[in-house]
Amino acid sequence: MAPGPVLRGFHPLFERWARRVRGRLALRQALTGAAIGLVLSVMLAALGWKTRHAEVRSLAPILGAVGLMAGLVAARRSRWSDEDVALYLDQRLDTEETIATAVELENQSRDDASATRAVVVTKATAALTAGAFSKARPRLLKPIHALLPLATAGLVVLARVPLPEAKASVEPPGTTKVQIAQVEGLDKIAQLARVQARDDAQRERLDKISKDAEKLREELLKGMEKRDAQDKIARLREAISEERLSLGSGEKRAGLESAVSKLEENELTKRAGKALGDHDLEAVDKEMERIANEREHADRELAKKSLDQAADAAKKNGAPDVAKALEDERKAMEKREARSDKLRDLADAMKGTAGGDELKSESEALDRKGSDEAAKKLAESMAKALEKLTPEERKRLAEKLKDMSKQKSATAGDAEQLKELAEDLSTPEGQKKLEEQLKEMAKDDAESSEAKRQKSLDDAEQGAEGAEGDIGKQGKPGQDGQAQGNGQGTQSVPMPHNANGGSSSGNGKGGEKGTGGHGSHDEGTGDHSGNSGVVDAKTLKSRAHGPLNKGQAMPGSITTFVPGKAGGTANTRGTGDLRVVGPSEVDGVERSDVPEEYREHVRQYFQP
Repeated sequence: MAPGPVLRGFHPLFERWARRVRGRLALRQALTGAAIGLVLSVMLAALGWKTRHAEVRSLAPILGAVGLMAGLVAARRSRWSDEDVALYLDQRLDTEETIATAVELENQSRDDASATRAVVVTKATAALTAGAFSKARPRLLKPIHALLPLATAGLVVLARVPLPEAKASVEPPGTTKVQIAQVEGLDKIAQLARVQARDDAQRERLDKISKDAEKLREELLKGMEKRDAQDKIARLREAISEERLSLGSGEKRAGLESAVSKLEENELTKRAGKALGDHDLEAVDKEMERIANEREHADRELAKKSLDQAADAAKKNGAPDVAKALEDERKAMEKREARSDKLRDLADAMKGTAGGDELKSESEALDRKGSDEAAKKLAESMAKALEKLTPEERKRLAEKLKDMSKQKSATAGDAEQLKELAEDLSTPEGQKKLEEQLKEMAKDDAESSEAKRQKSLDDAEQGAEGAEGDIGKQGKPGQDGQAQGNGQGTQSVPMPHNANGGSSSGNGKGGEKGTGGHGSHDEGTGDHSGNSGVVDAKTLKSRAHGPLNKGQAMPGSITTFVPGKAGGTANTRGTGDLRVVGPSEVDGVERSDVPEEYREHVRQYFQP
């Protein structure tokens, strides 16, 4: 055989043997990687099954494919060279490195056709031609490959076995996570930043309350522990309640009590004094609103005099904030008084004109109700009626007002007001001005600043109660047994027991199927479903108004509060009167939810 054909025949023959050897080695590496990946898959699937994560269990077999690919990559990186394959074949075919020498000679120079090279290549070709691949092929399976069927079977079992039941876990009270997107009650508290404050100190306190509400809203949006949320809303409620009682509190309590005493001396303002003592400035404003809108001029003057005396008493006894509130109330009263007088005079003068009957009816409603709303409604109707009057009717109305001013000469204020109305109606410009005034009266708010402030605080307090209720609902099981909010799990409800200790089934038959009871059951026609009706109330705080204690004060009581002086000595014999601790004690009672009739008993001890 010529050297050329021999050399050309050895190379493809060797490549065929090399591909077989490398292929089996790569397959063995791939099986090893797949076995390791499947074992990891079984471990991951078992973890997903135990932790009740079905998605983890379903994705676990992917690790087997990942292991197979990793094995192929590792086989490619550790791929045998031609020399390594030739040495392996020499060893398995017992050719004494003939094949390896032939490969080396071939790699050195393919153009060399010497006799020595031809002899070596010829022997190597003959060995490969005569040799059986079964004798030279690498071992495919290893002990680790036994894990392949075991891991596959484990995955199948874990995929078919149902997830274990969740263990009932009892979380510590309050540790439930709550997350609320919108809490309307906190919005009301945040509005306190826009309330007109009494002074700089109150402005700072209101701003802090508003900022705390904003911060709590942001934390609830992100999610927080329920007990932390309840603690913060409770602190907000406490701050709002303290702010509601800040008027005349602490060292200023004596001035507040003095003002209350002055108002209660007059039967007309007695209820206003009682409301002031209860820090209910809205009720004080309502009482003054009623008196200011009455027809009786003497009653209004007496009420204003009582307000002046109460404000003076508050100033003398160290409560300037109470005095300022009473002075604002007097200004609001004067404003209401002027408005109601003007409306009544104009309504009386417009009797007999178009729309006069309607104005008369609304004027009577103002007398009957004595409210700002009735006055505003009368002003609005009167402005519309004036627009419809003809020039002749306007002229007659002006003359009538002049006549009425002469009849009321005894009361200079009313007479002057009637003259002004007559002058306004005598000119087109005055008529336009009067119409504008009436429209402004229909929109004007005569409520005192302290009453507005307390109304905002009351709204904020109701908002805090509502927010507390919203937070309390989170984490509780609903009617379908599923948890609301972010809480999880279900809650079992114990069955009600009858009088003899038996438990009722609650099927509407009065415990007919109850067990353990020995008494008789009600078989009447009433509803025995055992459901309680919903309590329709915005708050559970007591709002009872008990009767006043008409009894006399304890004998020996002091009548004034005199501030002490540093280093001074007593110049009045002690009487054993408990009122010396009155300001602090009454202040403590006023801050509680004690029914009013009990507070009256305390005042008999601590109030002059």
